[in-house]
Amino acid sequence: MTRIRSMAAAVAVTAALASCSTSGTATPASAPTITAAPATTERADPTTTAAPTSSDAAEPYVVGSTRVTGSTVRATYDVAIPQLSGGDPAVTSEFNESMRAALQDQIDRDYGYDFALSDGYSAGTTYVGRRVISAEQITGWIAVPPGAHGNSLIATVTIDADTAQPISLGDAFTDLDAGLARLSDRAAEILPTTRAGESFERSGIEPTVANFGNWTASPEGMNIHFGDYQVGAYGIGLITITVPWTDLSDVLAPGMQDVLSS
Repeated sequence: MTRIRSMAAAVAVTAALASCSTSGTATPASAPTITAAPATTERADPTTTAAPTSSDAAEPYVVGSTRVTGSTVRATYDVAIPQLSGGDPAVTSEFNESMRAALQDQIDRDYGYDFALSDGYSAGTTYVGRRVISAEQITGWIAVPPGAHGNSLIATVTIDADTAQPISLGDAFTDLDAGLARLSDRAAEILPTTRAGESFERSGIEPTVANFGNWTASPEGMNIHFGDYQVGAYGIGLITITVPWTDLSDVLAPGMQDVLSS
């Protein structure tokens, strides 16, 4: 499988940098230096929720982290990303490569500034279910020299543990437009109960892949991760809502609820 396919299908990265210009020319990044870190790194390991893995896995999946460091013409980076060991080697490989590709996308992007990437203010979560593995990566971004406000970038990866293939929103829903419309409607009902309040930014929940591309699976429902500025003013920070599977069951692709909620 190629990294192009994994990036397009599995990795949805939202970098909501409202205070930053998007002018400038993108500079290709050099390949990151991958340095393996033990399960306990200088920051807390990503929060992990685990369910029993499939019986055909050689051993249970274990969530650790790998620190990626390096620099390009415009960027420096020192970020710990979730990585798996154990379990089905094909699933582990797909997950690990997808997480690295998600960070590489952030490194390669042109934000209009020289910038530095570091560990986010909080660790993302990794869910290991019987049939799905889903992770959220939070990365800290700041302009160099400081000028624009610092920000948090989000990347998410969801892998079908039966097939070792990424699951995109297009895979999750029988009709993508209908699925996005349902997520938008439910977000409008849930967001007023969050820090975003009644005056949340409605453009941030328009039914587009860009707005809902950062999602992870859980037994309770689809977790939608909104970036800085996406649904509220600066200072609100990242917001996550959970849309219950029962609210999505009629628009999910056949069998997908069983996989994602496992």
